Amino acid sequence: HNMLLPLLRHHFTDNCVSGVGISDEERARLLKSYCQNHKLEGDESLSQHIQSRGLTQADLIWQLELPVRKARFALERFGAKAEQRFLERKNNLDQVVYSLLRLEDGFLAQELYLQIAEGESNFADLAAQHSEGNEKNTRGIVGPVALDRAHPVLVDKLRSSSVGSLLEPFKIQQWWLVVRLEQYQPAQFDQAMAQRMSNELFEEWISEELAPNVARFMSSDTSTPAA
Repeated sequence: HNMLLPLLRHHFTDNCVSGVGISDEERARLLKSYCQNHKLEGDESLSQHIQSRGLTQADLIWQLELPVRKARFALERFGAKAEQRFLERKNNLDQVVYSLLRLEDGFLAQELYLQIAEGESNFADLAAQHSEGNEKNTRGIVGPVALDRAHPVLVDKLRSSSVGSLLEPFKIQQWWLVVRLEQYQPAQFDQAMAQRMSNELFEEWISEELAPNVARFMSSDTSTPAA
């Protein structure tokens, strides 16, 4: 059952985009880029590489073309609805950059917050020394990241903050966070965003189209045979 939906989705997508045009020049560029990324030099090296993966050259070409075909199909089919989708989701598409200190010890979080607020210590230095999340490796800097990828509690606090403001420690699950908003980048409806919204609408449409088929399969598969 877990394999059915991806298989149907893959087959349905292939059928949808099979008529999308790709020029010979584009196909050649895709293949050249693939060979460069995999350090393949010459036809023999490429042939061995393809065979080692159980593919044919046609299979590989299709895999390389598929993202381009999907993007073009999505834009052609759903591009007219992309801006409305963007307006509906804009608040969650805005991007932020913020500094983060993440600690399990609330008392330490308060102490470090005061050091930063009073100018006694540098946020980046404290994050590199004390933070217990991945932000430790970036000296506390997170982003740019879309707001829809952050925890809802953190999103609410960032929305109500001004750039440069340092937030008092607050708790999310087991973590105490000290946060400072560094940049706020409102989302814009440009060509890249139009493509992104079209892609989202395309993926949702596929799910809607496949849902009846999956439901019928599940129903027939779980029915009890007559005695």
